[in-house]
Amino acid sequence: MVRLGIMSILMVNDWSDFNTLKEKLDLTDGRLASHIKALEKAGYLKVKKQFIARKPNTSYAATEDGKKAFSEHLNALEKIIKSTK
Repeated sequence: MVRLGIMSILMVNDWSDFNTLKEKLDLTDGRLASHIKALEKAGYLKVKKQFIARKPNTSYAATEDGKKAFSEHLNALEKIIKSTK
């Protein structure tokens, strides 16, 4: 569910930083980091590291592969829901 939440946020926002994802999903740093790492390894996320007011800031965006996989997942869920009505 966490990865679905991450991808959901990134589908409606061009970029989202680590702290925003952490707050919206109510996760610890470690739990969020492990899921982000898995999504990045799968090629579903791109990462942008920068400094804002001398503080490090890491932001994430969905890649084209990530967007495609997310859409396919939603379509599969919709089929399941429709078939159980």
